[in-house]
Amino acid sequence: MNIFLFFLILGIIFLVYKKIKSKKPKNLKLNKFKNKLQSTQTNIERIFLREEEKTFSNPNINIYIGVYDNEENINRKSNIHRARLSKFKKSKLNGEMIFQDDEQRIYKFNNGKKVYL
Repeated sequence: MNIFLFFLILGIIFLVYKKIKSKKPKNLKLNKFKNKLQSTQTNIERIFLREEEKTFSNPNINIYIGVYDNEENINRKSNIHRARLSKFKKSKLNGEMIFQDDEQRIYKFNNGKKVYL
């Protein structure tokens, strides 16, 4: 009976020790990565990055800068516009195709004539 009681107490101590040990995260970096991967905000940011990348890679996609856009969006859109001008020498902004010549001057066509901006 004493041996049985001894092994029972030893088993209970072992189970309590395992329970305490299992509550500690095994790898904090892995848990942080997993939580970030599953976060809704991260998924939303990924969608915006893909959309921004698509807009950046095609100068024929219109970038609309509205009156009610906040400053951060205006800066982001204007940076995309400038990058497309420097890379493709053309970019569509607010429905108008804007071009850049070899001397870095910016122009658009109005009734078939170049109008420098």
